[in-house]
Order: sequence, then structure tokens, then C-alpha cells
Amino acid sequence: MRLKDKAIIVTGGTSGIGAAIATAAIREGAKVLVHGINEEEGRATVERLGANAVLCIADLNQDSAPQIIVKAALKAFGKIDGVVNNAAMFGGANIADQEIEHFRQMVQINLTAPLFLIKAAFEELKKTGGCVLNIGSINAHAGESKLLAYSISKGGMQTMTRNLANANGVHGIRVNQINPGWVLTEREYRDKVAVGLKPSWPQDLTRVDIPSGTMTTPEQMGEAAIYWLGDESKPFTGSVVDLEQFTIIGRNPEKLG
Repeated sequence: MRLKDKAIIVTGGTSGIGAAIATAAIREGAKVLVHGINEEEGRATVERLGANAVLCIADLNQDSAPQIIVKAALKAFGKIDGVVNNAAMFGGANIADQEIEHFRQMVQINLTAPLFLIKAAFEELKKTGGCVLNIGSINAHAGESKLLAYSISKGGMQTMTRNLANANGVHGIRVNQINPGWVLTEREYRDKVAVGLKPSWPQDLTRVDIPSGTMTTPEQMGEAAIYWLGDESKPFTGSVVDLEQFTIIGRNPEKLG
């Protein structure tokens, strides 16, 4: 097993890509602290994942959340081998409609909380020679005009990844990032139906929308994460890898949405 006996924190781990990463990590022998904000959803997730999953409810809007998460992981596992910064606030507006409080919340959840979670776990990661995997977005490269704040937050995460990697390789801590493109999560499906698309919209896409003919799944993202959490990816650090079906940086203007 590729993650045997490793203790890993996954934020936003109760659904979507986070839950898929937690599922794959446990299958590969890890113990996982599943972080979330919805207790009912969280309990259902850890029940499905089994005895090697522990739930931690903490609001990333609160400055105390990183310490709460790290303390919960240490109480459950006694160590921390990996941190996956997956939790994110999505959505946004263009420059004309951008509100300052919305921008602050986006940066708090998508950038500030991940940074200070790494800080809270830093000494434990030094002890284990651990790693950080940040889950960014293809929007980090420029992003859609209506996703201004989100794109800025993910661009900041990309710089944070490279900065921390450059500074802390000497401490034995690796920091890498994957940038998912368009992924068929439960939230993405609901959001598209909410704006008027047919319930069958994922099956109605053309190859202009999705070159392979099918959308990327959370499970595929989970499998990709395992490499960066495992020892086989040593000594690589500071990598930012785009996991998108288009071979260009950014968004194809003909893509749906």
C-alpha cells in the first residue's frame, strides 16, 4: 500500500474531490482526518470510510480553525504525515459586481486558512518528513471574468506553493499543487442544473466541451493525489501540475459555462 500508516489531513473532505482523496488515501493504507463544516454530511462520509477516518468540524472563516484541525489530527493519530488543502469557496463575480466582503471571505477560505494550516502543522511535518498537497484550479492562470476573486485566490495558492517549497525543502517538507480543470463533482452538477441546464447535461456535452468525451471525475483527482502524498514522489517539491483536458493554459472560450 502506497500510504501505509501515514496520517493525513484532508480539508473539505466530506464531499467532492476531498472525499475522493480521502477514499483513495484510506484504500492505500492511510489514516485520514476528514475536515468539513457540515456535520451530518461529515458523519456519513467517515462512516462510509470506516475506522481509519476521523471527522473534524471547523469553520475556516475562523482564525482558530487551523489549530483545531491540527490538534484533532494529533489526538487521533499522534503525528501528521500529510496535509491536503482542498477546502474552497467557489463562485464570484466580475470586477463591476465584486463586493469587498465576498472577496475577503474568498481569500480567507481559499488562501489564508491553507497557509495557516500549513503553519500549524509545520513542526509535525518536519518530524515526519511530510508533505503538503494544495488543490488549486486551472483558473489560477487567469480565470473566467466572473470568477475574479476565486481566480485570484487560486493564483495566490500557486505562488504560496512554490514559495514554501523553495524555502522548506531543507526541512524535508515537500509542497506541491495540482490544478484541476472541469470536474464533475456533486456541486458542479447541481450548479449547472440550477442555472437552467437539463439534468442530463453531462451526457449532452460535445468534444468541444470535453475532448475525451467524458468529464473528469473526483475519483480521478483522488488517484492523482496519491502520488504526491506518497514516498514515490520524493524528492520533488514546488511542482504545480495542471490536470485539465485542454492542452492550453486557462479556459477554452467555447467551453460550457
